[in-house]
Amino acid sequence: MNRLLYRNEIFNMANALDEADRQQFFNELANVEKNPVALYGWNMWLGWLGIDRFVVGDVLLGFLKLITLGGFGIWQIVDCFLIGNRARTKNLQKAYRIHTRISGYAPAEPLV
Repeated sequence: MNRLLYRNEIFNMANALDEADRQQFFNELANVEKNPVALYGWNMWLGWLGIDRFVVGDVLLGFLKLITLGGFGIWQIVDCFLIGNRARTKNLQKAYRIHTRISGYAPAEPLV
């Protein structure tokens, strides 16, 4: 998922809420979302240990990356291109859960 699509989905969900709920939505999302740029940094620094996958919530993949030392370095390089999209996808799932809890109804299906 690219950055612009992610941003548009978040703002569409927020615009469907009234002002007080919108503020609550953004506050709760800010507390749980992971920064894709920070995860890229984690991948470059300790990606061979799977830290980036643990942080984004992919525990099994993080463990596999850990025991193979980043897929002997290959998986670490591949994750340079994949981890940002994975972070945005996980963030969007969290945003849908927050929106559903606040508004009481589920938003339209994600484009993911």
